[in-house]
Amino acid sequence: MADRPSLAAERRTVVGKGVARLRRTGRLPAVVFGHGTESEPISLDAHAFEKLRRTVGASTLVNLAVDGGKVRPVLIAGVQLDKITDAPIHVDLFAVQMAEELTVEMRLIPDGIAPAATRGGSLVHPVSVVKARALPGDLPDAIHYDLSSLATYEDTITVADLVVPAGMTILADPADVIARVLVSREVAAAAADGTAPAEGAEAAS
Repeated sequence: MADRPSLAAERRTVVGKGVARLRRTGRLPAVVFGHGTESEPISLDAHAFEKLRRTVGASTLVNLAVDGGKVRPVLIAGVQLDKITDAPIHVDLFAVQMAEELTVEMRLIPDGIAPAATRGGSLVHPVSVVKARALPGDLPDAIHYDLSSLATYEDTITVADLVVPAGMTILADPADVIARVLVSREVAAAAADGTAPAEGAEAAS
């Protein structure tokens, strides 16, 4: 719990058109809601929330304290952005029950280097997020996977290859491709002309 990012909030009585004045003071209107919890209007420090938003994902638990009270775990469920400035203008925070499973969108983050991409191929990620279900305490910020298995243009990394924490279920087709290396036009053209070495020829020479 201590390792979670934290967010301080204040109870909010200003609603409707009055929130425009609230924003001009550097406060960001928000609402806390959840299963069995009444919707609670609050406000956040706009600068502090923007810093937090850059570092957390949809599955990251955040410790929320309203008016210095008891800390509650929440997820950032939604952020409404200004159409012109792209700055947050309203935030939805979901108060979680630690004993109830949640379904969230989980970020997929590649690590390492795909060998096939170093020979002129193009690394592509057809899937960058998957839905996952687990208890809130078992949800990582993201799921990492290793690109080193992409040695040839035929190799793929699929949902079935993901290594996830115990207690987590991925709600996606195991056959869905999340990463592969496509042969570039230049390499394909050279291969057609017979001027490009076969895959693995560099290692053999």
